[in-house]
Amino acid sequence: MDPVSTDGRAPATLAVDCGGGGIKASVLDAAGTMHAAPVRAATPYPLPPERLLETIRALAEQLPPADRATVGMPGMIRHGVVVSTPHYVTRAGPRTRVLPELVTAWEGLDFQDALSATLGMPVLLLNDAEVHGAGVIAGAGLELVVTLGTGLGNALFDGGRLAPHLELSRSPARWGLTYDEYIGEHERLRLGDAMWSRRVRQVVDSLRPVFLWDRLYLGGGNSRRITPQAVDRLGDEVVVVPNSAGIVGGVRAWALGGISPSRRP
Repeated sequence: MDPVSTDGRAPATLAVDCGGGGIKASVLDAAGTMHAAPVRAATPYPLPPERLLETIRALAEQLPPADRATVGMPGMIRHGVVVSTPHYVTRAGPRTRVLPELVTAWEGLDFQDALSATLGMPVLLLNDAEVHGAGVIAGAGLELVVTLGTGLGNALFDGGRLAPHLELSRSPARWGLTYDEYIGEHERLRLGDAMWSRRVRQVVDSLRPVFLWDRLYLGGGNSRRITPQAVDRLGDEVVVVPNSAGIVGGVRAWALGGISPSRRP
C-alpha cells in the first residue's frame, strides 16, 4: 500500500533524476504535477555513496515536503541494490579513471535503504531510464525506452510491467565501442548533431530485430538534438519524448509491476 500524508491526501512524491553531469529533483502530486520548480546540482566527483546521499538530501531540503521518493540513477540496480554504476566510480566523471575504492563502495550497496534512512521516507530506487520510461509508456505491448545523454540508458516494459534490467550501454556497438561510447555526449560533441543523428538511426536499426518492440521511445537530454531529417526516418513506431519524463515518471513508477520499494518510515 502506498503511504499517505498525515492529512489523508494522496502522497506527494520527491522525484530525483541522477545523471552523469547533473542531478535534478522536484516534488509532484498524485497526478504528476510539479508543486515546485525543479532544483538542480552538478554531479560532484569523486562520488562515494555518502556524497550522493548528501547531495540528494540538500536538494530535498529546497523543496516542499514529500511522503515518498523515487530516485533514478545510472547503472544496474536490482531490488534497490547497486550491482554496478559506470559513472559514479570514476575520479572526475564519465571517461575519467575508475577508482577501485569507489567500485568497492558502490557494488552490492543497498542504496535504496540508505536513501530511505537519509530522507526519512519510503524510497524506490531504479535505473534512471526505468523512471524515465514510467513517465512515457502507454502500458500496452512491448515498449522499449532508450535515453540519450551522457551515455545510453534503456528500460523494457511488457504490458506496463517492468522487465529485468539489461545494461545495454556496456554492450559493443561498432568499431569496438560500447553503446555508451558510440552514442554518448562525447561523440555528439565531436561529430555534431547531424552526424550523431545518423548514429542514432543506426542504433535504432540495430536494436529493432533484437527487441521487435511495439513502440520505442527515445528520451533523455539529447533526444531533442536528433535532427528532423533523422526523426522522419526512424519509423512510425519510434517516438521522441521530452527529458521531463525523468521527473514525472517518479509518480507512475510506484504503480509498475515488478518493483519493490523500501518500507522504512
